[in-house]
Amino acid sequence: MITGAVTTDREAVIRIVVRGPAGQEQEVEAVIDTGFDGWFSLPPALIALLELPWRRRGRALLADGNETVFDIYDGTVLWDGSQRRVAVDEASTAPLVGMALLDGYELSLLVRASNDQKAALAIRYLFRSEPLGAGMPEVMAY
Repeated sequence: MITGAVTTDREAVIRIVVRGPAGQEQEVEAVIDTGFDGWFSLPPALIALLELPWRRRGRALLADGNETVFDIYDGTVLWDGSQRRVAVDEASTAPLVGMALLDGYELSLLVRASNDQKAALAIRYLFRSEPLGAGMPEVMAY
């Protein structure tokens, strides 16, 4: 299981180790972005520091409706105790974890904590035999 936190700005964040091809490592705080369908993003300075190999150009439609072109690199992240090769999109933002990296996992967030609880985040692997959403409360409409 991967654990993280929900910040006072209501961002869901985890700490994640990123590795370059020569074994260099950098631990970063990454924001979980459910609107990002890619794997992972890093700012240009971290991509250069890790010497990630360039693979191709990508194109994305941003939330504001603008289209952008960006570089995509090969990287490795330490994910749930295992090394995982991922496409790393270059973006001049905080590092982001996208939905492709979360595929097969259940993301649980406690965003508004009571006085005796801290806001929390957990990412748990779902076995394929387990139905998605198992153990989650039913959604009630008011």
